[in-house]
Amino acid sequence: MGSRCCNVCVRGSGSVEQAWAFIQKYCYCLLWFVGLCAQNCLQGHRRRYFFQGFLVWSQLCSFVVLLREARYMSQGKYAEARELMYSGALLFFSHNQQNSAADLSMLVLESLEKSDAKVADDLLENLAKLFSLMDPNSPERVAFVSRALKWSSGGSGKLGHPKLHQLLAITLWKEQNYSESRYHFLHSTDGEGCANMLVEYSSARGYRSEVDMFVAQAVLQFLCLKNKTSASVVFTTYTQKHPSIEKGPPFVQPLLNFIWFLLLAVDGGKLTVFTVLCEQYQPSLKRDPMYNEYLDRIGQLFFGVPPKQTSSYGGLLGNLLNSLMGTGEDEDTEEGQEDSSPIELD
Repeated sequence: MGSRCCNVCVRGSGSVEQAWAFIQKYCYCLLWFVGLCAQNCLQGHRRRYFFQGFLVWSQLCSFVVLLREARYMSQGKYAEARELMYSGALLFFSHNQQNSAADLSMLVLESLEKSDAKVADDLLENLAKLFSLMDPNSPERVAFVSRALKWSSGGSGKLGHPKLHQLLAITLWKEQNYSESRYHFLHSTDGEGCANMLVEYSSARGYRSEVDMFVAQAVLQFLCLKNKTSASVVFTTYTQKHPSIEKGPPFVQPLLNFIWFLLLAVDGGKLTVFTVLCEQYQPSLKRDPMYNEYLDRIGQLFFGVPPKQTSSYGGLLGNLLNSLMGTGEDEDTEEGQEDSSPIELD
């Protein structure tokens, strides 16, 4: 019987007292079976019955934890319930009981959602810890991170707290899931960490001829998110630490020179400089068809260029371009006008 069933039994018994009576009766059966398994272990059937006994023990723990969680939640003791769920999840993770641990992890989120707990670093670190222990291929992990980011946004409609994005990015980086790590770094404020990850990503998976494209994409995407500071930090750190890039500026790669000039132009805010820069470096910008889309967006944000009335793309590409930053609908009117041209940052 899985812990999901345990959850239903506890929550569907009508009251905490009825649930407690049910669990007491069931626990006697469980303890009897554990004793039977122990006896069989002594009689030589060790591996089989030890495994069965361990499974029973884990389900017994699930029952006890869920009962106490139900009591705390019914009494409004959300912090106590959250701590209980978190400790229980860590225990199950330590014994590789992924399903039970994932269920308790979701209950940690439920307690946060139902309480008035404010977003704090310790809570974000706890959520990131649970995420790091989950099986990378489990569907529960996807659901968990989605809910965690939604809670961390505080109902603002944004894409999640930057600190949580940073912690998730570091975990995914350790797992060598570079593309997902880059996504979360982009929504953090850790430009240096992003640059270090990109150096490793480029060295491990990229071609030598594309070393400039890894950082160019990141800088343009940071600027599309109006994060000038991280854009500058990621460019400086990457170009200093990448073993295949000679020290600059100026650089051997024209695309790197363009990014350098672009960052200077953003600080100046002069449209003529931006326009001439884009025209002069068109051969380099044509290496990726998304570069000009990013630059259209940057022109709107930093140089006062009016947004396009209609998208030049349709179909699948148009959907991709509008998929990521469309959450700006919950922002105020002025912010919504600034974000009227969503760009895909994958």
